Amino acid sequence: MKQTRTFPHEPESVPAARRFAMSALRGVSADTLEAVELMVSELATNCIRHTDSAFELTITRAGGDIRVAATDGAGGRPEMRSPKPTDPSGRGLKIIDMLSAEWGVEQRAAAGKTVWFTVADTTPASAARASRA
Repeated sequence: MKQTRTFPHEPESVPAARRFAMSALRGVSADTLEAVELMVSELATNCIRHTDSAFELTITRAGGDIRVAATDGAGGRPEMRSPKPTDPSGRGLKIIDMLSAEWGVEQRAAAGKTVWFTVADTTPASAARASRA
């Protein structure tokens, strides 16, 4: 299953992206949904704060994995920062690094980039498939 949606460059797109992800992942365990919701919020916020264009969010469920990717048209490469406790921002990629199985950045040939992460799909059906493999 793969679902993609484009969001405009506006603050309201952050909660809209979370709702889209939660809808696309119905049936996934509450713990997984909570982690994905937080990570989607971080990706969407970064797209709004650090670009001036719309962004696309793609949610893919395959086998026992969930992959979430945010694609924008801005250049540059996101870097994980080490903010001080008093810094108001800079924790997004650290949160994604802590909660995901893996994550990365893919530069696009024309312009822009895709920041993605994966997590395990912990629904009962996917757990049964994984145990048979």
